[in-house]
Amino acid sequence: MRRRALLKAAVATVAAPAVLSALATPASAATALSVRGIDISSLPKSEALGGVYYSSSGTRTDAVALMATAGVSHARLKVWVNPADGYNNKAKILPLALRLKAKGIKLLVDFHYSDTWCDPANQAKPAAWSSYSVAQLSTAVYNHTADVLGALVAQGTPADLVQIGNEINGGMLWPTGDWNNLDSLATFLKSGISAARATTSGVRTVLHLSNGGDQSLYQWFFDAMKARGVAWDVIGLSFYPYWHGTLAELSANLAFVTARYGTPALVAETAYPWTLTGKDGFANLVSTSSQLTSGYPASSAGQNAWVRAVADTVAATPNGMGLGYVYWEGFWTAVTGNGWDPTDPSSGNNWENQALIDYSNKALPALSSIGSYRA
Repeated sequence: MRRRALLKAAVATVAAPAVLSALATPASAATALSVRGIDISSLPKSEALGGVYYSSSGTRTDAVALMATAGVSHARLKVWVNPADGYNNKAKILPLALRLKAKGIKLLVDFHYSDTWCDPANQAKPAAWSSYSVAQLSTAVYNHTADVLGALVAQGTPADLVQIGNEINGGMLWPTGDWNNLDSLATFLKSGISAARATTSGVRTVLHLSNGGDQSLYQWFFDAMKARGVAWDVIGLSFYPYWHGTLAELSANLAFVTARYGTPALVAETAYPWTLTGKDGFANLVSTSSQLTSGYPASSAGQNAWVRAVADTVAATPNGMGLGYVYWEGFWTAVTGNGWDPTDPSSGNNWENQALIDYSNKALPALSSIGSYRA
């Protein structure tokens, strides 16, 4: 998900945020979630530029150790092909995967198939692939996926879950694999899935869309891919309340897609602000009270309540088909040079008020809830 501005394609199809409704089928208090994760893609660059992290009590600690102590089950790492800043590529995720394994944290790899951010409004081909035909792109997707995942297996840190594309509402590798070229899109998805399964025993493949409360979008997309022979293992949904509707709509869509397609589902991205003030002088994506959801203030308590509400919603998915959720970029604090634009070191971070770390670099309560609530 790109964090520079509201996602144009997502916003176009989403109703204004509404007051949260009670879930129709509350989850049992005993219902556990196997995935209680955090996307930490920005962490290596943050650490290299001086980012530090503290426990809630004020003890400086390694960020991965902080996650492990909390009980976090998975870390999500995005992969770009040839990023301008040299981060979020194979060379950077391999050592981070070793750190995660040492602390017992499983890996979710998120392939963007681009040199930069991919989301509903942006799915640019890697520069090196720009002139490729459909057949060449299919081969490139396979080779890139197999290269990264094979390297992870070789060092003893195999991925548990693998996203073949990121928020691919409108396809990927535009324009060749966009929504007007669904046959090509299906070819690319099959290629990535095949590479994942060929390299990593027991891996679970994920197809990930944004707009997690939009049932019609999910039916259109997954019907189209199923008709073209794409066989995924998990459906991934992004769900941010200031863009994607209500928890009741998320709950209904989770029930719908898991029943219709017979595969489990995962909230692959969610977040909520703990404050409306910024730190780095760069405008944040959520900065006004009108963007908040009723009952969830922009406070540490409000953020913590949101995390637990998402967990409850996923846990209530019928027949135990809700795997869990991933909090997006929980350690992306305001560190100079670690902004949203990999081509511009002066770009700011518009996410620090939704991180799981406060402005004194201490862990917020939501971090503990991700690890321990519904564990």
